[in-house]
Amino acid sequence: MIRVLLAEDMHMVRGALVALLDLEPDIEVVAEVESGDQILAMVQKHLPDVAVIDIDLPVLDGLTAAGTIRATLPAVRTLMLTSLARPGTLRRALATGVDGFILKDAPPAELAAAIRDVARGRRVVDSQFALAAWDHGDCPLTDRELGVLRLAADGADTSDIARTLSLSVGTVRNYLTTSVTKLNARNRVDAIRIAAESGWI
Repeated sequence: MIRVLLAEDMHMVRGALVALLDLEPDIEVVAEVESGDQILAMVQKHLPDVAVIDIDLPVLDGLTAAGTIRATLPAVRTLMLTSLARPGTLRRALATGVDGFILKDAPPAELAAAIRDVARGRRVVDSQFALAAWDHGDCPLTDRELGVLRLAADGADTSDIARTLSLSVGTVRNYLTTSVTKLNARNRVDAIRIAAESGWI
């Protein structure tokens, strides 16, 4: 029996996924959570074989939670769910070390098959998603530029970003200007949009 933890913040979606997975003779949902900050405690308590995690969770995002699982309980496999096929998000997920990545609108049989494959130690990536990531260019921004842009996307102003990253305000402005230029964006807001749509932040 494959023991599964399911992390999904939308109650109806989570309920539907639990009901579908409970129909599988070899899969048992042993725990379900609605926010990312609950995942690690539940994984430690129930020790599932596979944690199926929505990438967009409140409090703590799914990728960060998956990275924490990998660092603390590497035997627990992780399968990410997403509703948006962003190539940059797939690259970030693979860099985090997740074991699988599947779109939420995949047929139920594909989700069950992905859980089985991930439990067996295989890496699973939706084929259309993988092709989109293959065709999509690498992120042109450095880690520091992404960090600054991520904080700006969260609503921080240049002073806040400078304080958070221990940089001068002028250096933060330079990073933002460079990001706008590299992304061929019209302004900071447009750069944030481009980076977010590409799954880089």
